[in-house]
Amino acid sequence: MNRYKKSEELLARALAAMPLGSQTFSKSKTQYPLGVSPYFMVRAKGCRSWDADGNEYIDFINSLAAVTLGYNDDDVTSAVSKQLQDGVIFSLPHPIETLVAEKIIEMVPCAEKVRFGKNGSDATAGAIRLARAYTGRDRVAVCGYHGWQDWYIGSTARNRGVPKATSDLTHTFVYNDLASLEKLLIEYPQQFAAVILEPMNVVEPSKGFLEGVKTLAHRYGALLVFDETITGFRYANGGAQEYFNVTPDLATFGKGLANGYPVSAVAGRADVMQLMEEIFFSFTFGGETLSLVAALATMQKLQREPVVEQMFLQGTKLLQGLNALIDKHGVAHIGKTAGHPTWSFFLINDANGYSSWEIKTLYLQEMFARGILTLGSHNISYSHGDSEIAALLSAYDEILPILKRAVDEKQMGELLRCSPLQPLFRVR
Repeated sequence: MNRYKKSEELLARALAAMPLGSQTFSKSKTQYPLGVSPYFMVRAKGCRSWDADGNEYIDFINSLAAVTLGYNDDDVTSAVSKQLQDGVIFSLPHPIETLVAEKIIEMVPCAEKVRFGKNGSDATAGAIRLARAYTGRDRVAVCGYHGWQDWYIGSTARNRGVPKATSDLTHTFVYNDLASLEKLLIEYPQQFAAVILEPMNVVEPSKGFLEGVKTLAHRYGALLVFDETITGFRYANGGAQEYFNVTPDLATFGKGLANGYPVSAVAGRADVMQLMEEIFFSFTFGGETLSLVAALATMQKLQREPVVEQMFLQGTKLLQGLNALIDKHGVAHIGKTAGHPTWSFFLINDANGYSSWEIKTLYLQEMFARGILTLGSHNISYSHGDSEIAALLSAYDEILPILKRAVDEKQMGELLRCSPLQPLFRVR
């Protein structure tokens, strides 16, 4: 019996109508090995989700870290249901726009004024346009993943269709390497409008790094932008800028802002944000009320309950347990942990002639079979309890020896029940 029969049938149908069969690259067949993976989810509650074949999973993807409270959170769903009775979109602004902006200003250190988009790429593109308008400069220094828009993606391997003139204005620097940033700023004097980075993803900032980035940006006349699409409302109620005590000029938010509802935000210094009246950053659905009431309900719950503290606690238990299992099974040559407790990773290496992609394929095959939904990251939500952390660690306890046998005893071919994933563009 094929555990994923209906998923695979739906995938074949979807591919006839949609490129990749998905609207999101990271949810597509490029990330999930055919034959051993679910492809469609139909229901989710708390930290659990169910695929099209009825298989249940403890979900550690959490819609690519967009869900912080848990799927279908009662408080958020109640607020959305109530607003639905009054309407979703109107011919004039709804007061909820002001309420959400005021709540972000209350919670986020850099926020003096706010504008909304629908996804993280809207917000980062808006922040860069603002920075260019404010400084009168064109070049941008980037570190991390900042969305699909031309200004950023043109600097990556996924640059097809982006004009070279646009790509040439974006320059990459190395995380935790201030010299790599200063080299760019010196090489193109008085040309950088912004320095934008994820304040943290896989690796923690070294002592003084974020402060140093801010100092360099301002020394050379650029604005500092924190892309807090993931870290916002996850590392702390005020985001990574509160957690690390470094305040940028502008910051962008998305994902966990509304516990999975489609809304994003650009927030920052009032004098810079005021230029939103001069540049064009406008969306018919920018004031869509369901996502905004979800955002308000989410932020209120963050303030009312120990959401971030609980996620940190559970994520710490997970990391400590997984590190102990890596030692127990002697697989440090295959993988290691990284990241923040609320957004951590099991990073897989090339080992003994096998690529990380081959090893990851086996890892995913075994995780999915045990009812764990992960892509190698552990995106913790408020709904992950002790039993779910224990279940994940139990799965690791079973799977790590399998990975070791596949690698050390050259049994990958016997253990894999599918073709391995192929190397692809990495977003980070």
